[in-house]
Amino acid sequence: MIYRNGILNAACTAVMFCIAATTVASPPDMKTLEIGQPAPDFELPGVDDKTYSLDDFKAAKALVVIFTCNHCPTAQAYEDRVIRLYEDYKDRGVALVAISPNDPKAVRLDELGYSDLGDSLDEMKIRAKDKSFPFPYLYDGDTQKTSKAYGVLATPHVFIFDHERKLRYVGRIDNSEIGEVTSHDTRNAIDALLAGRPVPLEQTRVFGCSTKWSDKRENAAEAIKNWDAEPVSLETIDEQGVKLLAENKTNKLRLINLWATFCGPCVQELPELVTMNRMYRNRDFEMITISLDDVSENDRALEFLKQRHVSAKNYLFNSTDRDKLAEALDPNWPGPMPYTVLIAPGGEVIYRQHGSLNPLEVKKAIVDFLGRTYANRKKSPSSAEP
Repeated sequence: MIYRNGILNAACTAVMFCIAATTVASPPDMKTLEIGQPAPDFELPGVDDKTYSLDDFKAAKALVVIFTCNHCPTAQAYEDRVIRLYEDYKDRGVALVAISPNDPKAVRLDELGYSDLGDSLDEMKIRAKDKSFPFPYLYDGDTQKTSKAYGVLATPHVFIFDHERKLRYVGRIDNSEIGEVTSHDTRNAIDALLAGRPVPLEQTRVFGCSTKWSDKRENAAEAIKNWDAEPVSLETIDEQGVKLLAENKTNKLRLINLWATFCGPCVQELPELVTMNRMYRNRDFEMITISLDDVSENDRALEFLKQRHVSAKNYLFNSTDRDKLAEALDPNWPGPMPYTVLIAPGGEVIYRQHGSLNPLEVKKAIVDFLGRTYANRKKSPSSAEP
């Protein structure tokens, strides 16, 4: 569920926002910190394996606390701006700390459709390294105590405190996720504090992905059960059929994996492929498996796929001639399995892996092609909201 434009005080201007805030986005006893209130202290682990508290920022003239996360497309759209914000103010006495409020076990796989990473601390470390975050990036996903104390509605959500650590601004970073920014709300608040002036706009609406509170774990687990119950089928395919798959005359990015039941590495990576399918299939993406088991082993291969819940498009190549298969799918395939290719619309291979795949590497290739923001979003009534 997306929590967009949610009011920061107790009132809601639209029924849909009230529902998002009270029944989905927020625990019943949570209230967003009000202007003038002191900053709640915290003791949280960071991606640098250090533990941070308010005291670590006591020398700062102003403290900017931004609740954000890995998976949310809105949060990702703001990552570079947060880095610039830190760089622009670090020598002016302003401290900035980012905190992830989400319980990673409460995030559904289809809520990860715009990301290569979930919201665990280990994955936060990867994102911080990939983006070279110069500021502390802290994890609150285990207890969510700090996030509840601040009253985090969505990611990103900004709280700015003065030198006495009293709240002087709460809300969004600015007024545009991906378009032209016309109201630099966070920067305006910081500039006012540094100049000794009242903050011109103390509260703004927030937009982004709702905080993933721990009570959503059951929902995430139920989604797994539903996906596991999906039907699994297996069809035979010939050389011409494979050639048509490789030509990819669709608008979807295709992941094609060659495997067999007798191939150990193939079997080991199937669960990762299932995860990717569940993450990205609500976008312009489809996963296809092609088994190289003998045609006489069709039933065995199908049962194998059923046991592993591979509810993708599954084929069994109807020939033992791997040269023909290679020429039809990808002439660069040297022959051994597993073999994985990502084929863009129009037939261009944008990624290929001979041997066991690196799941993170494949996810990055997928999401970098599909896009990490809502500007790339495929409208669909079945799409999950991150």
